[in-house]
Amino acid sequence: MYILFLTNTYSGGYHFRKELVESLIQHGHDVTYAAPVRSGVTIDKGLPFHVVDMPFNRRGLNPLKDLWLTIRYVRLLKKLKPDVVLSFTIKPNIYGGLACRLCDISQLANVTGLGIAVERKGWLQNLTIWLYRIGLSKARTVFFQNRYNIDFCEEHRMVKTRKVLLPGSGVNLQHFYLQEYPTEQPLRFLFLGRMLKEKGFNEYVEAARRIRKRYPDTEFHIVGTCKNNSFQAESLKNEGIEWHGWQADVRPFINRSHCLVHPSYYPEGMSNVLLESCATGRPIITTDMPGCREIVDDGINGFVISPRDVDDLVEKIERFIALPHEQKREMGLAARRKVESEFNRQIVVDAYLKEIDSL
Repeated sequence: MYILFLTNTYSGGYHFRKELVESLIQHGHDVTYAAPVRSGVTIDKGLPFHVVDMPFNRRGLNPLKDLWLTIRYVRLLKKLKPDVVLSFTIKPNIYGGLACRLCDISQLANVTGLGIAVERKGWLQNLTIWLYRIGLSKARTVFFQNRYNIDFCEEHRMVKTRKVLLPGSGVNLQHFYLQEYPTEQPLRFLFLGRMLKEKGFNEYVEAARRIRKRYPDTEFHIVGTCKNNSFQAESLKNEGIEWHGWQADVRPFINRSHCLVHPSYYPEGMSNVLLESCATGRPIITTDMPGCREIVDDGINGFVISPRDVDDLVEKIERFIALPHEQKREMGLAARRKVESEFNRQIVVDAYLKEIDSL
């Protein structure tokens, strides 16, 4: 069977779906991966599948440009003639779904989060809901990463086809393996992800400033991309908050941290940074939001905070600081046990193999 992947980024998307791609190839399927390839990213010539650079603005809201994306997808489908399309993220799901409908090709869509446009009431929400209805109307199966997204889609009649709940993208437990909990001081807290306000970046920085005044030996680290030209990394470093930029391999930064802080109120599917940190054996502090709350058991493998609440975040960080070292370590072990039982990426791979075998 010839399988085409449609997603919104090559490097990031393949990172979360590498095991699925490899498993499909091992089962005798041919695979092509179509996604925007970021400038400066080199495609490995030795990959056992073909990569098509399909650039588009994943955050743009221009309907005319998005209509043009549908036309490009239709041209790609007519050229490649895949047996089934596996789509991920908002625009590949919607506009790739429209193309599949026009070309009469089976689609398995994965809702990795509904997007900010759907979460905010108004004309843009109404338009986006309508686009979901049209784009996914002929999908064979729609995979979801959290129960909230399923309930929202059912309430607004966005998806009428078969729905399957997955544990996010899962986590590769061999790549993110259990690491010994750090014994050295000072305590290190880590923010991992895009430096967006919706990811809770501003709350993290403000909490770090307050904590540093009371506990000057603590360290706060940031790993991720920044699109804000006014961002002053040197100024933050002087306050004990260090930015390490984008990193191809985040594991060394997780390994050295004592706790991951993820104060996101972004409409997540399932937070990969939380899964990766838990798999490594690190406690987490995160929000009571879909895609985050499923991963944290309050007081067992971390702490839950209210979204956009700096005071609550500071309080939970202080509670973590006050814990004995052995209790912090046990929280990390509980985090590992949770992802082993609930978020193993093999669960996701098996669900896709089952669905494809049924075609």
